[in-house]
Amino acid sequence: MVNVNVIHSIFNILLPPITLTSLYLLIKSFHFVIRSVLSQNVEGKVILITGASSGIGEHLAYEYGRRGARLALVARRENRLNEVAIKAKSLGSPDVITIHADVSIVQDCNRFVDLTVNHFGQLDHLVNNAGIVPLSLFEHITDITNFVPAMDINFWGSAYGTYFAIPHLRKSRGKIIAIASSAGWLPTPRMMFYNSSKAAVISFYESLRIELGKEIGITIVNPGLIESEMTQGKFLSKEGKMIVDQEMRDVQVSLVPIRSVTGAAKAIVNSACRGDSYLTEPGFIKSTFYWKAFCPQVLEIMNRWLLMSGSSERGAISKKLLDMSGLKNKLYPESIRNPKLKPN
Repeated sequence: MVNVNVIHSIFNILLPPITLTSLYLLIKSFHFVIRSVLSQNVEGKVILITGASSGIGEHLAYEYGRRGARLALVARRENRLNEVAIKAKSLGSPDVITIHADVSIVQDCNRFVDLTVNHFGQLDHLVNNAGIVPLSLFEHITDITNFVPAMDINFWGSAYGTYFAIPHLRKSRGKIIAIASSAGWLPTPRMMFYNSSKAAVISFYESLRIELGKEIGITIVNPGLIESEMTQGKFLSKEGKMIVDQEMRDVQVSLVPIRSVTGAAKAIVNSACRGDSYLTEPGFIKSTFYWKAFCPQVLEIMNRWLLMSGSSERGAISKKLLDMSGLKNKLYPESIRNPKLKPN
Protein backbone atom coordinates (compact mmCIF):
# COMPACT_ATOMS: atom_id res chain seq x y z
CA MET A 1 0.00 0.00 0.00
CA VAL A 2 1.32 3.43 -0.92
CA ASN A 3 2.16 5.60 2.04
CA VAL A 4 -0.18 8.60 2.29
CA ASN A 5 2.73 10.84 3.22
CA VAL A 6 4.44 9.92 -0.06
CA ILE A 7 1.31 10.90 -2.01
CA HIS A 8 1.15 14.19 -0.11
CA SER A 9 4.81 14.86 -0.92
CA ILE A 10 4.24 14.18 -4.63
CA PHE A 11 1.18 16.46 -4.66
CA ASN A 12 3.14 19.17 -2.85
CA ILE A 13 5.80 19.06 -5.55
CA LEU A 14 3.59 18.73 -8.64
CA LEU A 15 0.39 20.64 -7.94
CA PRO A 16 1.79 24.18 -7.39
CA PRO A 17 3.59 24.41 -10.78
CA ILE A 18 0.71 22.66 -12.58
CA THR A 19 -1.76 25.09 -11.02
CA LEU A 20 0.34 28.14 -11.86
CA THR A 21 0.84 26.94 -15.44
CA SER A 22 -2.88 26.25 -15.83
CA LEU A 23 -3.78 29.70 -14.48
CA TYR A 24 -1.27 31.36 -16.80
CA LEU A 25 -2.68 29.54 -19.84
CA LEU A 26 -6.25 30.30 -18.77
CA ILE A 27 -5.54 34.04 -18.35
CA LYS A 28 -3.61 34.14 -21.63
CA SER A 29 -6.50 32.41 -23.45
CA PHE A 30 -9.01 34.80 -21.87
CA HIS A 31 -6.99 37.84 -23.02
CA PHE A 32 -6.73 36.35 -26.52
CA VAL A 33 -10.51 35.88 -26.72
CA ILE A 34 -11.13 39.46 -25.51
CA ARG A 35 -8.64 40.91 -28.03
CA SER A 36 -10.21 38.85 -30.80
CA VAL A 37 -13.72 40.08 -29.95
CA LEU A 38 -12.50 43.68 -29.85
CA SER A 39 -10.31 43.26 -32.96
CA GLN A 40 -9.90 46.43 -35.05
CA ASN A 41 -11.89 46.83 -38.24
CA VAL A 42 -9.47 48.23 -40.84
CA GLU A 43 -12.10 49.16 -43.44
CA GLY A 44 -11.22 52.67 -44.61
CA LYS A 45 -7.99 52.71 -42.57
CA VAL A 46 -4.75 53.80 -44.25
CA ILE A 47 -2.04 51.14 -44.37
CA LEU A 48 1.52 51.83 -45.54
CA ILE A 49 3.48 48.70 -46.49
CA THR A 50 7.17 48.62 -47.43
CA GLY A 51 8.59 45.80 -49.49
CA ALA A 52 5.14 45.39 -51.03
CA SER A 53 6.21 44.09 -54.46
CA SER A 54 6.57 40.43 -53.42
CA GLY A 55 6.33 37.85 -50.68
CA ILE A 56 4.83 38.76 -47.32
CA GLY A 57 4.47 42.45 -48.21
CA GLU A 58 2.58 41.67 -51.41
CA HIS A 59 0.14 39.34 -49.67
CA LEU A 60 -0.35 41.72 -46.75
CA ALA A 61 -1.53 44.22 -49.38
CA TYR A 62 -4.05 41.67 -50.63
CA GLU A 63 -5.24 40.79 -47.12
CA TYR A 64 -5.68 44.43 -46.08
CA GLY A 65 -7.33 45.05 -49.46
CA ARG A 66 -9.89 42.29 -48.83
CA ARG A 67 -10.80 44.07 -45.61
CA GLY A 68 -11.43 47.38 -47.36
CA ALA A 69 -8.31 49.23 -46.22
CA ARG A 70 -6.73 52.03 -48.26
CA LEU A 71 -3.16 51.26 -49.21
CA ALA A 72 0.17 52.97 -49.82
CA LEU A 73 2.54 50.41 -51.31
CA VAL A 74 6.29 51.03 -51.27
CA ALA A 75 9.04 49.14 -53.11
CA ARG A 76 11.87 49.57 -55.60
CA ARG A 77 10.33 47.53 -58.45
CA GLU A 78 7.74 49.84 -59.98
CA ASN A 79 6.29 47.43 -62.55
CA ARG A 80 5.75 44.70 -60.00
CA LEU A 81 4.35 47.21 -57.50
CA ASN A 82 1.77 48.39 -60.02
CA GLU A 83 0.63 44.78 -60.57
CA VAL A 84 0.17 44.31 -56.82
CA ALA A 85 -1.81 47.57 -56.61
CA ILE A 86 -4.19 46.48 -59.38
CA LYS A 87 -4.87 43.15 -57.68
CA ALA A 88 -5.32 44.75 -54.23
CA LYS A 89 -7.94 47.07 -55.75
CA SER A 90 -9.73 44.14 -57.38
CA LEU A 91 -9.88 42.41 -53.99
CA GLY A 92 -11.66 45.35 -52.34
CA SER A 93 -9.29 48.18 -51.51
CA PRO A 94 -11.04 51.48 -52.39
CA ASP A 95 -7.82 53.42 -53.01
CA VAL A 96 -4.25 52.30 -53.62
CA ILE A 97 -1.18 54.42 -54.33
CA THR A 98 2.26 53.12 -55.25
CA ILE A 99 5.49 54.82 -54.27
CA HIS A 100 8.84 53.95 -55.80
CA ALA A 101 11.36 54.22 -52.96
CA ASP A 102 14.40 52.65 -51.33
CA VAL A 103 13.98 52.22 -47.56
CA SER A 104 17.74 52.37 -47.02
CA ILE A 105 17.67 56.04 -48.09
CA VAL A 106 16.40 58.25 -45.29
CA GLN A 107 15.05 60.92 -47.67
CA ASP A 108 12.97 58.27 -49.47
CA CYS A 109 11.44 57.18 -46.16
CA ASN A 110 10.49 60.75 -45.29
CA ARG A 111 9.03 61.15 -48.77
CA PHE A 112 6.85 58.02 -48.76
CA VAL A 113 5.38 58.87 -45.36
CA ASP A 114 4.64 62.45 -46.51
CA LEU A 115 3.11 61.26 -49.80
CA THR A 116 0.88 58.82 -47.94
CA VAL A 117 -0.39 61.39 -45.45
CA ASN A 118 -0.80 64.08 -48.12
CA HIS A 119 -2.87 61.73 -50.27
CA PHE A 120 -5.05 60.11 -47.59
CA GLY A 121 -4.92 62.69 -44.81
CA GLN A 122 -3.94 60.11 -42.19
CA LEU A 123 -1.88 57.01 -41.43
CA ASP A 124 -3.20 54.11 -39.33
CA HIS A 125 -0.83 51.15 -39.81
CA LEU A 126 2.83 51.22 -40.77
CA VAL A 127 4.04 47.78 -41.92
CA ASN A 128 7.85 47.63 -42.04
CA ASN A 129 8.44 44.59 -44.19
CA ALA A 130 11.24 45.34 -46.69
CA GLY A 131 14.24 43.08 -46.32
CA ILE A 132 17.05 41.14 -48.02
CA VAL A 133 18.97 38.00 -47.07
CA PRO A 134 22.78 37.91 -47.39
CA LEU A 135 24.11 34.35 -47.55
CA SER A 136 27.74 33.34 -47.14
CA LEU A 137 30.13 31.82 -44.67
CA PHE A 138 31.81 34.74 -42.93
CA GLU A 139 35.34 33.88 -44.06
CA HIS A 140 34.23 33.42 -47.67
CA ILE A 141 33.01 37.00 -48.07
CA THR A 142 35.16 38.74 -50.66
CA ASP A 143 34.46 42.25 -49.33
CA ILE A 144 32.91 42.72 -45.88
CA THR A 145 31.15 45.89 -47.01
CA ASN A 146 29.13 43.88 -49.56
CA PHE A 147 26.76 42.95 -46.76
CA VAL A 148 26.20 46.48 -45.43
CA PRO A 149 22.79 46.55 -47.23
CA ALA A 150 21.49 43.93 -44.79
CA MET A 151 21.56 46.40 -41.91
CA ASP A 152 20.72 49.39 -44.11
CA ILE A 153 17.52 47.77 -45.41
CA ASN A 154 16.44 45.33 -42.71
CA PHE A 155 17.15 47.54 -39.68
CA TRP A 156 17.65 51.16 -40.70
CA GLY A 157 14.99 50.90 -43.40
CA SER A 158 12.53 49.98 -40.66
CA ALA A 159 13.76 52.59 -38.19
CA TYR A 160 13.71 55.45 -40.73
CA GLY A 161 10.10 54.91 -41.74
CA THR A 162 9.03 54.57 -38.13
CA TYR A 163 10.75 57.82 -37.19
CA PHE A 164 8.81 59.83 -39.77
CA ALA A 165 5.52 57.98 -39.24
CA ILE A 166 5.25 58.30 -35.44
CA PRO A 167 3.68 61.82 -35.35
CA HIS A 168 0.95 60.67 -37.73
CA LEU A 169 0.40 57.34 -35.98
CA ARG A 170 0.10 59.14 -32.65
CA LYS A 171 -2.76 61.25 -34.06
CA SER A 172 -4.65 58.18 -35.24
CA ARG A 173 -3.72 55.95 -32.25
CA GLY A 174 -2.25 53.74 -34.94
CA LYS A 175 -0.09 50.67 -35.07
CA ILE A 176 3.37 49.61 -36.22
CA ILE A 177 3.77 46.10 -37.57
CA ALA A 178 7.46 45.19 -37.59
CA ILE A 179 8.33 42.15 -39.68
CA ALA A 180 11.33 40.73 -37.84
CA SER A 181 12.21 37.01 -37.98
CA SER A 182 12.76 33.94 -35.86
CA ALA A 183 16.29 34.24 -37.28
CA GLY A 184 16.67 37.02 -34.71
CA TRP A 185 17.26 34.39 -32.03
CA LEU A 186 18.45 31.40 -34.11
CA PRO A 187 22.20 30.87 -34.65
CA THR A 188 22.33 29.92 -38.33
CA PRO A 189 25.61 29.66 -40.27
CA ARG A 190 25.88 31.74 -43.47
CA MET A 191 23.11 34.04 -42.24
CA MET A 192 24.83 35.94 -39.43
CA PHE A 193 24.23 39.36 -41.00
CA TYR A 194 20.55 38.65 -41.65
CA ASN A 195 20.15 37.21 -38.13
CA SER A 196 21.91 40.21 -36.60
CA SER A 197 19.74 42.70 -38.47
CA LYS A 198 16.56 40.94 -37.35
CA ALA A 199 17.77 40.70 -33.74
CA ALA A 200 18.31 44.47 -33.92
CA VAL A 201 14.75 44.95 -35.23
CA ILE A 202 13.30 42.94 -32.32
CA SER A 203 15.31 44.83 -29.71
CA PHE A 204 14.54 48.20 -31.30
CA TYR A 205 10.78 47.74 -31.25
CA GLU A 206 10.74 46.22 -27.77
CA SER A 207 12.53 49.33 -26.52
CA LEU A 208 10.36 51.68 -28.58
CA ARG A 209 7.21 50.03 -27.21
CA ILE A 210 8.26 51.10 -23.71
CA GLU A 211 8.89 54.68 -24.86
CA LEU A 212 5.57 55.01 -26.67
CA GLY A 213 3.40 53.27 -24.09
CA LYS A 214 -0.17 52.78 -25.28
CA GLU A 215 -0.14 55.72 -27.70
CA ILE A 216 0.92 53.53 -30.62
CA GLY A 217 0.55 49.76 -30.75
CA ILE A 218 3.53 47.69 -31.85
CA THR A 219 3.25 44.11 -33.11
CA ILE A 220 6.58 42.35 -33.64
CA VAL A 221 6.17 39.54 -36.16
CA ASN A 222 8.72 36.72 -36.17
CA PRO A 223 8.11 34.59 -39.26
CA GLY A 224 9.76 31.25 -39.75
CA LEU A 225 10.07 29.95 -43.29
CA ILE A 226 7.34 31.59 -45.36
CA GLU A 227 6.65 31.25 -49.08
CA SER A 228 8.63 34.21 -50.49
CA GLU A 229 11.55 35.16 -52.71
CA MET A 230 13.92 34.21 -49.91
CA THR A 231 12.60 30.64 -49.70
CA GLN A 232 12.64 30.57 -53.50
CA GLY A 233 16.41 30.97 -53.21
CA LYS A 234 16.98 34.70 -53.76
CA PHE A 235 19.99 35.89 -51.77
CA LEU A 236 22.59 38.64 -51.61
CA SER A 237 25.80 36.83 -52.56
CA LYS A 238 29.27 37.26 -51.06
CA GLU A 239 30.12 39.37 -54.13
CA GLY A 240 27.33 41.79 -53.21
CA LYS A 241 24.95 40.76 -56.03
CA MET A 242 21.39 39.43 -55.85
CA ILE A 243 21.35 35.83 -57.07
CA VAL A 244 18.95 32.89 -57.22
CA ASP A 245 20.54 29.74 -55.75
CA GLN A 246 18.02 27.00 -54.99
CA GLU A 247 20.69 24.48 -54.11
CA MET A 248 21.93 26.62 -51.22
CA ARG A 249 18.30 27.30 -50.32
CA ASP A 250 17.86 23.55 -49.88
CA VAL A 251 20.95 23.45 -47.65
CA GLN A 252 19.57 26.16 -45.37
CA VAL A 253 15.90 25.08 -45.32
CA SER A 254 16.27 21.30 -45.42
CA LEU A 255 13.22 19.47 -43.97
CA VAL A 256 11.54 22.47 -42.36
CA PRO A 257 8.04 22.92 -43.87
CA ILE A 258 7.45 26.24 -45.64
CA ARG A 259 4.30 28.13 -44.64
CA SER A 260 1.85 29.41 -47.24
CA VAL A 261 2.29 33.18 -47.62
CA THR A 262 -1.48 33.67 -47.93
CA GLY A 263 -2.09 32.02 -44.56
CA ALA A 264 0.82 33.90 -43.00
CA ALA A 265 -0.48 37.27 -44.24
CA LYS A 266 -3.93 36.58 -42.81
CA ALA A 267 -2.41 35.62 -39.44
CA ILE A 268 -0.28 38.80 -39.41
CA VAL A 269 -3.21 41.13 -40.12
CA ASN A 270 -5.37 39.33 -37.54
CA SER A 271 -2.59 39.70 -34.97
CA ALA A 272 -2.11 43.41 -35.72
CA CYS A 273 -5.84 44.06 -35.47
CA ARG A 274 -6.02 42.21 -32.14
CA GLY A 275 -3.19 44.38 -30.85
CA ASP A 276 -0.84 41.48 -30.08
CA SER A 277 2.64 42.38 -28.88
CA TYR A 278 4.21 39.41 -30.69
CA LEU A 279 3.34 36.90 -33.37
CA THR A 280 5.46 33.91 -34.35
CA GLU A 281 4.23 32.38 -37.60
CA PRO A 282 3.95 29.45 -37.99
CA GLY A 283 3.39 28.81 -34.29
CA PHE A 284 5.65 25.76 -33.98
CA ILE A 285 8.69 27.97 -34.68
CA LYS A 286 8.23 29.45 -31.20
CA SER A 287 9.64 26.20 -29.79
CA THR A 288 13.06 27.18 -31.16
CA PHE A 289 13.02 30.21 -28.86
CA TYR A 290 12.80 27.92 -25.84
CA TRP A 291 15.58 25.73 -27.18
CA LYS A 292 17.67 28.89 -27.52
CA ALA A 293 16.77 30.04 -23.99
CA PHE A 294 17.26 26.74 -22.16
CA CYS A 295 19.48 24.54 -24.35
CA PRO A 296 21.56 26.90 -26.52
CA GLN A 297 24.47 24.46 -26.76
CA VAL A 298 22.21 21.74 -28.18
CA LEU A 299 20.87 24.15 -30.80
CA GLU A 300 24.38 25.19 -31.81
CA ILE A 301 25.61 21.59 -32.04
CA MET A 302 22.62 20.55 -34.15
CA ASN A 303 22.95 23.52 -36.52
CA ARG A 304 26.66 22.90 -36.97
CA TRP A 305 26.10 19.21 -37.63
CA LEU A 306 23.24 19.76 -40.08
CA LEU A 307 24.49 22.84 -41.93
CA MET A 308 28.27 22.61 -41.72
CA SER A 309 29.06 18.87 -41.87
CA GLY A 310 29.41 17.12 -45.21
CA SER A 311 31.75 16.61 -48.12
CA SER A 312 31.27 20.21 -49.30
CA GLU A 313 29.24 23.34 -48.57
CA ARG A 314 26.54 22.18 -51.00
CA GLY A 315 26.75 18.61 -49.75
CA ALA A 316 25.75 19.42 -46.16
CA ILE A 317 23.85 16.80 -44.17
CA SER A 318 20.80 19.07 -44.18
CA LYS A 319 20.54 18.81 -47.98
CA LYS A 320 21.28 15.08 -48.02
CA LEU A 321 18.43 14.49 -45.59
CA LEU A 322 16.07 16.49 -47.80
CA ASP A 323 17.14 14.62 -50.95
CA MET A 324 16.96 11.16 -49.32
CA SER A 325 13.58 11.76 -47.69
CA GLY A 326 11.75 12.52 -50.93
CA LEU A 327 9.59 14.97 -48.98
CA LYS A 328 10.44 18.13 -50.90
CA ASN A 329 7.15 18.05 -52.83
CA LYS A 330 5.25 17.81 -49.53
CA LEU A 331 7.19 20.43 -47.56
CA TYR A 332 7.79 23.06 -50.27
CA PRO A 333 4.86 24.77 -52.05
CA GLU A 334 4.81 24.71 -55.87
CA SER A 335 5.95 28.35 -56.07
CA ILE A 336 9.06 27.44 -54.07
CA ARG A 337 9.95 24.34 -56.08
CA ASN A 338 9.51 26.03 -59.45
CA PRO A 339 9.86 29.78 -58.95
CA LYS A 340 9.47 32.27 -61.79
CA LEU A 341 12.12 34.50 -60.35
CA LYS A 342 14.85 36.77 -61.61
CA PRO A 343 17.91 37.79 -59.57
CA ASN A 344 17.10 41.52 -59.85
